[in-house]
Amino acid sequence: MAATTTICLEPEVKELLNGLKIHPQESYNSVVKRLATNAYDWEPLSEESIKQIEEGLRDYREGKYFTREEVWGEIERERRERAGKTKVEECTE
Repeated sequence: MAATTTICLEPEVKELLNGLKIHPQESYNSVVKRLATNAYDWEPLSEESIKQIEEGLRDYREGKYFTREEVWGEIERERRERAGKTKVEECTE
């Protein structure tokens, strides 16, 4: 038999849980269990992913990154260049 524990929820949290029920009769226990299970990542990172993360952190520490403004500036430049071309020129590249 499952142990019973009483918890105190703010009314807004209870409404959020109500909104997450799959059907009206679903228990709060089922909702919380589903949320907790989905929040946990059961699959460990691959060696390749770990290496890519470490490389990214190294690049960041060394200042090898672009700011948001730099990225948007590049996107805008590219957009202006493309807008200046005719459709025929775009098709022949």
